[in-house]
Amino acid sequence: MATKKKTVHRKTTRKAAGGKTSASTSTAGRRSTDERTIKRLVELGGDVSATAIGGEDPFVDIPTRALSNTRWNTRRRILEMGDARQRRNLFNLGQARKFMQTMLLASGCKELIEQGKTLSLRSMYYKSLHTIAGTKEKTFTGQEESDPILEDLEVALGSLREELHVFASERGKVVGNLTIIDNGDEIDLRRMGTGGYAIPSIVEPSVIKFGKCEAKFILHVEKGTVWARFNEDRFWKKHNCILTEGGGQPPRGVRRLLRRMHEELGLPVYCLLDCDPWGHYIYSVIKQGSMNLAFESERMAIPQAKFVGIRAGDYQTYGLTDDVQIALSDRDVTRAKQIAAYPWFDNKAWQKEIKTMMRNGFKMEVESLITKGISFVTEEYVPAKLAAKDWIE
Repeated sequence: MATKKKTVHRKTTRKAAGGKTSASTSTAGRRSTDERTIKRLVELGGDVSATAIGGEDPFVDIPTRALSNTRWNTRRRILEMGDARQRRNLFNLGQARKFMQTMLLASGCKELIEQGKTLSLRSMYYKSLHTIAGTKEKTFTGQEESDPILEDLEVALGSLREELHVFASERGKVVGNLTIIDNGDEIDLRRMGTGGYAIPSIVEPSVIKFGKCEAKFILHVEKGTVWARFNEDRFWKKHNCILTEGGGQPPRGVRRLLRRMHEELGLPVYCLLDCDPWGHYIYSVIKQGSMNLAFESERMAIPQAKFVGIRAGDYQTYGLTDDVQIALSDRDVTRAKQIAAYPWFDNKAWQKEIKTMMRNGFKMEVESLITKGISFVTEEYVPAKLAAKDWIE
């Protein structure tokens, strides 16, 4: 953020090791990063106030969260945010609304931190929702408007959402040969029954600690339906691993936990996703990070993650029937071409994979392997892929 007299550029990515990026003593308590985060919020308000008192147009500079401001670090193999910024002025009719929303959410986050409490994204929307005095204008038209502003605030402050005491709804599950300590409670992920352990939004080291680990790898699957098959078949027990799912594109908590288990426990990550542009993109997000949240890649991306399947060539290799074919739509084709053009997919294996899918003219879901047998995917497909090291990166 900045004033016309002084411009302050804060780094929007920071080292994740040791849990110093988003530590927490409890999901409703004070955190070790609170003092730093409050200082940044106060500086934001102070800069805006100083500009207004000086008779100038108050503004906030927000790092641009777009493909145009995302760069591919070939050495580190992750997406990073560039230096481009967008200015929001109070006295600009086209920017005033977002400017005031940014200030409103900043004030709400400061209050949360000072009280040692947390709120969900949904609750934060309601906390900030009111009708402006003397008008019929609401501060937000819906949560779809407040969530992006909160992300803007994250990158402007260089503070993660967890550091602002805001969390997302739980989505994703984990089970396997690992014991964790969640806010002081010891949880054996080997004894999670059919439902598994729900991965929380905040999984930083001072909230989630790792205990006894016997696993040799992590298998991440795209959907809960596939995860349920692997869990029921006790795949994680037979093959000594940890099994996770992210409900489609994995949320931050799932991606962060995967990164921590990979980094701190030294476990390789294998991905079992659909053979379509969206499955390919999910793999991209896990491996390189997302364009929209490139400032978080350093603490979430897993450049060494491997794509096991399902693969376009599996249709012929395993003699699947025409029944499993789902025709590629025009939208699918457009998305596939976009993904093929990403620099991190510029290798022979991925170019061949995408071209084969396009030549087939259809996509496939992991569930299509059930046509070979109810437990074919857990008993034959994945074990054979892993044994043969038949994956792409």
